[in-house]
Amino acid sequence: MTRSFLFAATIAGSLIGSVVAQEPSPPPAMSAEALAAKLDAVGQGSAIVRTQMEIRTKEGGKHTFQLQIKQRRTKAGTDLVYLVLWPNDQKGKAVILHQKAGTAPSGSVIEPPHTVRALKESEMSEGLFDSDLAYRDAVENFFAWKKQALVGSEVVDRVNCQILESKPDSSSESIYGTVRSWIDPARLVPLRIEKYSPAGELIRRIETDRVARDDRQQSIPAGLVVHGPRKNTVTQFNGASIKHDVEFSDADFTPDSVFR
Repeated sequence: MTRSFLFAATIAGSLIGSVVAQEPSPPPAMSAEALAAKLDAVGQGSAIVRTQMEIRTKEGGKHTFQLQIKQRRTKAGTDLVYLVLWPNDQKGKAVILHQKAGTAPSGSVIEPPHTVRALKESEMSEGLFDSDLAYRDAVENFFAWKKQALVGSEVVDRVNCQILESKPDSSSESIYGTVRSWIDPARLVPLRIEKYSPAGELIRRIETDRVARDDRQQSIPAGLVVHGPRKNTVTQFNGASIKHDVEFSDADFTPDSVFR
């Protein structure tokens, strides 16, 4: 959290690797549609992720969580479970998120031992475990939107990135009017993502501060820094491990799977 974010989730969901990735030679230039399609494709599949989430305040406060993320991403939609493993007083708390292609995301919050509360549509823009990453950011896949354009290039961390602009159309459900991604075209990794309201206001910025190789030796964002609408906090994700190609059933993305 994806190359979807995570990237959101993808980000937030595709956060892990153990060996620092080397920068390969630049690939041939491709169209915006082809680049978005590649990013969409590499974000699909199933995995179990472990990551550390740290919420820091300007006053020096810090809240640290160890999370397990179950994710299943296909053309038809996305299913996610974020489960708190630590600290002990939060252990067992979870968020379940779903989004079918072309529909609004939905989800539930689970409070131990057995309380389940459905998230209202208006709550989907609130912070995941009160972080700077919103629920919808974890599950939303803007690389699958039909409106894609290349709007320039810029160097980020000494990498010449292509700036991909994604916009939702009538078949895409989103609160955002535009998402811009600074893509390393060789490694197919977004080094920066900015999300704007329909009026053009910057709502959220997600920066990759570490790129690594995963269990399939593919480059992924292993560290993310998220700046949201709040001005006094920032959230850091540091990936610890990832296991791809996990067999999941629909039951693995229900409250009963958390209670087991």
